[in-house]
Amino acid sequence: MIDPRASIIGERLAKTGRVVAVSSGKGGVGKSMVATALALGLARQGFRVGLFDVDFTGPSTHIILGVSQDVQPKEDRGLVPAKVEGLCYMSLVYFIGNRPAPLRGVDVSNALIELLAVTQWGKLDFLIVDMPPGIGDAVLDLVRLVKKIEFLIITTPSLLAFEVVKKQAALLEELGMPIIGVVENMKQDNNSRVIEEQTKQLGLRYLSAVAFDPNIEKAIGDPAKLLDTALGEPIANLAKVLLGNKM
Repeated sequence: MIDPRASIIGERLAKTGRVVAVSSGKGGVGKSMVATALALGLARQGFRVGLFDVDFTGPSTHIILGVSQDVQPKEDRGLVPAKVEGLCYMSLVYFIGNRPAPLRGVDVSNALIELLAVTQWGKLDFLIVDMPPGIGDAVLDLVRLVKKIEFLIITTPSLLAFEVVKKQAALLEELGMPIIGVVENMKQDNNSRVIEEQTKQLGLRYLSAVAFDPNIEKAIGDPAKLLDTALGEPIANLAKVLLGNKM
């Protein structure tokens, strides 16, 4: 039986230009930080940007942005995202608070479909989605429900992290999903090109490297400082890639 909410999702996203899913093979690679910085960087250039945190393992973009508890989405024939730092902002944290969300299988799907169906994004140039790590139900549901979704993969220099990226990329390619490319985060050895070379061997585009910078951690909760860290230049370059790769 077809879930009627699925058809509503298409209507909710009808005025959204591009949907970029910032994803990773595993947790702890700085995916949420890159997703938040990318959204802020695009908004700073004057684009209409939404940031949607659906990381069921632990939403954290609200912490990075320093969102106060009194900033909430509004009800108006659905939910209108909050306005945060020039972004239209929606997060799973509005529904689960600081409690763990031990959802499984169909519960993950129901929660995600409900969020997609009730959120009134309006007109956007970009919707940046902070994904859960891995290749579980949420990823498969988004592939099924959001027809124009594209994937940006975040990894670290760790070969263990990249090994999972290989599986993730293989699945996405099998599903026919466009992959924008790979960002190598928290890079410490500027002379090492191992991840870059392995990315190219997969037939994927190596987009940029983000140097390890302790100031990134210090910028948590202060978005004005985030793009002044080592994230700044790679995010600006990534924005150029997105603008040059309209699909």
